[in-house]
Amino acid sequence: MSLESKTWKRIGLGAVTLLSTAVLAACGGKSSSTSSSDEINWYTPTEISTLDVSKVTDTYSSIAIGNSGSNLLRRNEDGELKPDLAEKVEVSEDGLTYTATLRDGLKWSDGSDLTADDFVYTWQRIVDPATASEYAYLASDAHVLNAAEVISGTKSVDELGVKADGNKVIFTLSSPSPQFMSLLSFANFVPQNKSFCGKSR
Repeated sequence: MSLESKTWKRIGLGAVTLLSTAVLAACGGKSSSTSSSDEINWYTPTEISTLDVSKVTDTYSSIAIGNSGSNLLRRNEDGELKPDLAEKVEVSEDGLTYTATLRDGLKWSDGSDLTADDFVYTWQRIVDPATASEYAYLASDAHVLNAAEVISGTKSVDELGVKADGNKVIFTLSSPSPQFMSLLSFANFVPQNKSFCGKSR
Protein backbone atom coordinates (compact mmCIF):
# COMPACT_ATOMS: atom_id res chain seq x y z
CA MET A 1 0.00 0.00 0.00
CA SER A 2 1.44 3.42 -0.93
CA LEU A 3 2.20 6.13 1.62
CA GLU A 4 -0.54 8.29 0.09
CA SER A 5 -3.08 5.47 0.39
CA LYS A 6 -2.11 4.90 4.03
CA THR A 7 -2.43 8.62 4.74
CA TRP A 8 -5.92 8.83 3.28
CA LYS A 9 -6.91 5.60 5.05
CA ARG A 10 -5.96 7.19 8.36
CA ILE A 11 -7.91 10.32 7.49
CA GLY A 12 -10.92 8.23 6.54
CA LEU A 13 -10.79 6.34 9.83
CA GLY A 14 -10.44 9.64 11.65
CA ALA A 15 -13.53 10.98 9.91
CA VAL A 16 -15.52 7.92 10.99
CA THR A 17 -14.27 8.34 14.55
CA LEU A 18 -15.16 12.03 14.40
CA LEU A 19 -18.69 11.25 13.25
CA SER A 20 -19.13 8.56 15.89
CA THR A 21 -17.86 10.86 18.62
CA ALA A 22 -20.20 13.62 17.51
CA VAL A 23 -23.16 11.26 17.71
CA LEU A 24 -22.13 10.03 21.16
CA ALA A 25 -21.62 13.58 22.38
CA ALA A 26 -25.05 14.58 21.13
CA CYS A 27 -26.70 11.54 22.74
CA GLY A 28 -24.74 11.64 25.97
CA GLY A 29 -25.27 15.24 27.03
CA LYS A 30 -28.05 16.04 29.49
CA SER A 31 -30.17 19.11 28.92
CA SER A 32 -29.93 21.86 31.48
CA SER A 33 -33.12 22.89 33.23
CA THR A 34 -32.38 26.44 32.14
CA SER A 35 -32.10 25.59 28.44
CA SER A 36 -34.45 27.29 26.03
CA SER A 37 -35.59 26.16 22.61
CA ASP A 38 -32.96 28.35 20.90
CA GLU A 39 -30.05 27.24 23.10
CA ILE A 40 -27.89 24.17 22.65
CA ASN A 41 -25.68 22.76 25.39
CA TRP A 42 -22.77 20.72 24.07
CA TYR A 43 -20.12 19.06 26.22
CA THR A 44 -16.64 17.82 25.36
CA PRO A 45 -14.26 15.77 27.54
CA THR A 46 -11.42 18.17 26.72
CA GLU A 47 -11.06 21.89 26.10
CA ILE A 48 -11.42 23.23 22.56
CA SER A 49 -7.85 23.97 21.50
CA THR A 50 -8.68 26.31 18.61
CA LEU A 51 -11.48 27.44 16.33
CA ASP A 52 -9.01 28.49 13.64
CA VAL A 53 -10.25 26.56 10.61
CA SER A 54 -6.81 26.47 8.99
CA LYS A 55 -4.98 25.25 12.08
CA VAL A 56 -7.39 22.84 13.76
CA THR A 57 -6.06 19.29 14.11
CA ASP A 58 -7.79 17.71 17.10
CA THR A 59 -11.08 15.83 17.14
CA TYR A 60 -13.17 17.99 19.45
CA SER A 61 -12.14 21.32 17.93
CA SER A 62 -13.00 19.89 14.51
CA ILE A 63 -16.41 18.79 15.80
CA ALA A 64 -17.03 22.28 17.20
CA ILE A 65 -16.19 23.86 13.84
CA GLY A 66 -18.34 21.32 12.03
CA ASN A 67 -21.27 22.00 14.36
CA SER A 68 -21.03 25.77 13.97
CA GLY A 69 -20.07 26.10 10.31
CA SER A 70 -20.94 24.70 6.90
CA ASN A 71 -18.98 23.66 3.84
CA LEU A 72 -19.73 23.04 0.18
CA LEU A 73 -20.72 19.46 1.01
CA ARG A 74 -21.67 17.58 4.16
CA ARG A 75 -21.94 13.93 5.14
CA ASN A 76 -25.37 12.61 6.07
CA GLU A 77 -26.09 10.01 8.75
CA ASP A 78 -25.05 7.29 6.29
CA GLY A 79 -21.71 8.94 5.57
CA GLU A 80 -22.74 9.99 2.05
CA LEU A 81 -21.65 13.35 0.64
CA LYS A 82 -24.58 15.70 0.05
CA PRO A 83 -24.85 19.37 -1.03
CA ASP A 84 -24.61 21.91 1.78
CA LEU A 85 -23.59 25.45 0.82
CA ALA A 86 -23.14 24.21 -2.74
CA GLU A 87 -26.21 23.72 -4.87
CA LYS A 88 -24.19 21.23 -6.92
CA VAL A 89 -20.64 20.15 -7.68
CA GLU A 90 -19.81 19.17 -11.25
CA VAL A 91 -16.72 17.21 -12.29
CA SER A 92 -15.16 17.42 -15.74
CA GLU A 93 -14.77 14.27 -17.82
CA ASP A 94 -11.00 14.24 -17.32
CA GLY A 95 -11.44 14.54 -13.53
CA LEU A 96 -9.26 17.65 -13.35
CA THR A 97 -11.88 20.36 -12.77
CA TYR A 98 -14.47 20.54 -9.99
CA THR A 99 -17.01 23.35 -10.24
CA ALA A 100 -19.09 24.09 -7.14
CA THR A 101 -22.10 26.35 -7.67
CA LEU A 102 -23.14 28.13 -4.48
CA ARG A 103 -26.71 28.32 -3.28
CA ASP A 104 -28.41 31.70 -3.58
CA GLY A 105 -28.65 34.09 -0.64
CA LEU A 106 -25.79 32.81 1.50
CA LYS A 107 -24.94 35.17 4.37
CA TRP A 108 -22.45 35.46 7.20
CA SER A 109 -23.80 35.93 10.72
CA ASP A 110 -23.24 39.69 10.41
CA GLY A 111 -25.51 39.82 7.37
CA SER A 112 -22.77 40.26 4.77
CA ASP A 113 -22.72 38.07 1.67
CA LEU A 114 -20.87 34.76 1.76
CA THR A 115 -19.22 34.46 -1.64
CA ALA A 116 -17.03 32.16 -3.71
CA ASP A 117 -14.07 34.36 -2.76
CA ASP A 118 -14.48 33.26 0.86
CA PHE A 119 -13.84 29.67 -0.19
CA VAL A 120 -10.83 30.72 -2.26
CA TYR A 121 -9.45 32.52 0.78
CA THR A 122 -9.79 29.52 3.09
CA TRP A 123 -7.95 27.27 0.60
CA GLN A 124 -5.23 29.86 0.05
CA ARG A 125 -4.81 30.40 3.77
CA ILE A 126 -4.30 26.73 4.65
CA VAL A 127 -1.48 26.32 2.11
CA ASP A 128 0.13 29.69 2.86
CA PRO A 129 3.49 29.01 4.55
CA ALA A 130 2.77 31.95 6.88
CA THR A 131 -0.19 30.04 8.34
CA ALA A 132 1.95 27.00 9.13
CA SER A 133 -1.03 24.66 8.97
CA GLU A 134 -0.27 21.03 9.81
CA TYR A 135 -2.96 20.00 7.33
CA ALA A 136 -1.70 21.99 4.35
CA TYR A 137 -0.60 18.69 2.83
CA LEU A 138 -4.26 17.72 2.29
CA ALA A 139 -4.37 20.10 -0.67
CA SER A 140 -1.14 18.86 -2.23
CA ASP A 141 -1.96 15.18 -1.63
CA ALA A 142 -5.26 15.76 -3.44
CA HIS A 143 -3.29 17.19 -6.39
CA VAL A 144 -4.74 20.71 -6.22
CA LEU A 145 -2.83 22.61 -8.91
CA ASN A 146 0.31 24.32 -7.54
CA ALA A 147 -0.53 23.41 -3.93
CA ALA A 148 2.85 21.77 -3.30
CA GLU A 149 4.67 24.76 -4.78
CA VAL A 150 2.69 27.24 -2.69
CA ILE A 151 3.35 25.23 0.48
CA SER A 152 7.09 25.17 -0.30
CA GLY A 153 7.08 28.91 -0.98
CA THR A 154 8.11 28.67 -4.64
CA LYS A 155 4.75 30.02 -5.87
CA SER A 156 2.32 32.58 -4.47
CA VAL A 157 -1.11 31.70 -3.04
CA ASP A 158 -2.68 33.48 -6.02
CA GLU A 159 -1.36 30.68 -8.24
CA LEU A 160 -3.24 27.98 -6.33
CA GLY A 161 -5.75 26.07 -8.46
CA VAL A 162 -8.78 27.43 -6.61
CA LYS A 163 -10.57 30.36 -8.24
CA ALA A 164 -13.86 32.23 -7.95
CA ASP A 165 -16.07 32.93 -10.95
CA GLY A 166 -19.26 34.69 -9.88
CA ASN A 167 -21.12 32.25 -7.62
CA LYS A 168 -18.88 29.35 -8.59
CA VAL A 169 -15.77 27.97 -6.91
CA ILE A 170 -13.55 26.28 -9.48
CA PHE A 171 -10.93 23.77 -8.37
CA THR A 172 -8.24 22.68 -10.84
CA LEU A 173 -6.18 19.56 -10.17
CA SER A 174 -2.87 18.57 -11.73
CA SER A 175 -4.00 14.93 -11.93
CA PRO A 176 -7.21 13.07 -11.04
CA SER A 177 -7.83 12.61 -7.32
CA PRO A 178 -10.80 10.43 -6.30
CA GLN A 179 -10.45 11.56 -2.68
CA PHE A 180 -10.67 15.28 -3.53
CA MET A 181 -14.46 15.49 -3.23
CA SER A 182 -14.31 14.50 0.44
CA LEU A 183 -12.22 17.59 1.23
CA LEU A 184 -15.23 19.73 0.35
CA SER A 185 -16.80 18.55 3.62
CA PHE A 186 -13.72 18.82 5.88
CA ALA A 187 -13.66 21.25 8.83
CA ASN A 188 -10.30 22.60 7.61
CA PHE A 189 -11.93 23.93 4.43
CA VAL A 190 -14.99 25.64 5.91
CA PRO A 191 -15.18 29.13 4.34
CA GLN A 192 -13.56 32.01 6.21
CA ASN A 193 -14.37 35.71 6.20
CA LYS A 194 -11.12 37.42 5.22
CA SER A 195 -11.97 40.72 6.92
CA PHE A 196 -12.78 38.92 10.19
CA CYS A 197 -9.61 36.83 10.07
CA GLY A 198 -7.57 39.98 9.53
CA LYS A 199 -9.10 41.68 12.57
CA SER A 200 -8.63 38.64 14.81
CA ARG A 201 -4.92 38.26 14.16
